[in-house]
Amino acid sequence: MLEKLKTASRVVGIKQSIRAVKDDKAELVFIANDADHRITQQLESLCNEKSIKCIKVDTMKELGDACNIDVRAAAAVILKTF
Repeated sequence: MLEKLKTASRVVGIKQSIRAVKDDKAELVFIANDADHRITQQLESLCNEKSIKCIKVDTMKELGDACNIDVRAAAAVILKTF
């Protein structure tokens, strides 16, 4: 599933991910297991409310690498295509 992040239209980071879910633009959400739960909790709750699939990734580094960025990422979202 992480391979999709390399080529798909996406947003990276908690704030942008939360915004995408709230605006009904999210197709699939990725959250790193080693990210601070206090930070990711709101995003997970929103995903549950809106019935958006949320995939857990082992580390923030792994998620950052999958997004082709040089920093770690707590969350990423594949955006819907219209």
